[in-house]
Amino acid sequence: MDDLSAIVFDFDGLLMDTESTLVEGWRAAWEFYGLELELDQGFWPGDGGDCTEHRLDRLATVVGPSFDRLACQSRYDAYRRQMHASMDFCPGIRQWLAEARALGLRCAVASSSPLSWVGEHLSRVGAFEWFDVVATGDEVPAPKPDPGVYLLALARLGVPGRRAVAVEDTPHGIEAAATAGMATVAIPNVFVDPTRVTAADLVLRSAAESSLTDVLNRLAGPTTPRPQMGPSVPTVA
Repeated sequence: MDDLSAIVFDFDGLLMDTESTLVEGWRAAWEFYGLELELDQGFWPGDGGDCTEHRLDRLATVVGPSFDRLACQSRYDAYRRQMHASMDFCPGIRQWLAEARALGLRCAVASSSPLSWVGEHLSRVGAFEWFDVVATGDEVPAPKPDPGVYLLALARLGVPGRRAVAVEDTPHGIEAAATAGMATVAIPNVFVDPTRVTAADLVLRSAAESSLTDVLNRLAGPTTPRPQMGPSVPTVA
């Protein structure tokens, strides 16, 4: 990939393991009422977008009239904040970011989460300024697998999809990036079956298992060009 100029990272479950804290937070919320959470699709992490209200509705239906929605939300948020206080990047990510800089690549984030969430975590670990571009779900009409947030990141970077690599942890993220014309690397989070991300150009168990240089060299093999979404690239103010 001699003309590669940027690497674009998903956030939740990829840069940081906030998917595990999501699950543990809801488990604690159910346990408060003496209930056991069954991790079905309604509470499965990584579906894109904010499902908090839906999940509160589910718990309210089970608990009944005694359910205090605001108190439950407050406990859930506090529990996750406690877990996040010492959370750093996932294994290998810091090394990849440093290597990207050494290789002269620009770095970006493309997340379905809002800027307030992504920015808070990146700032907490002193890494917000490591990224040239941050594009988030509150800036586009729809979450992944819609490609909007990737198209926005590419527009802000000023590069076409063929000159950027996306690193994702979910199948809908892979779909979004591929639709935007990007090569894709999947590092599935602990709640994603690796067989669900085989559409990616390369699948890894962790960023720590390979250097970024090696990953890019492996991607440089023969590939089928992806369709570009040029006419749909949003205008950036």
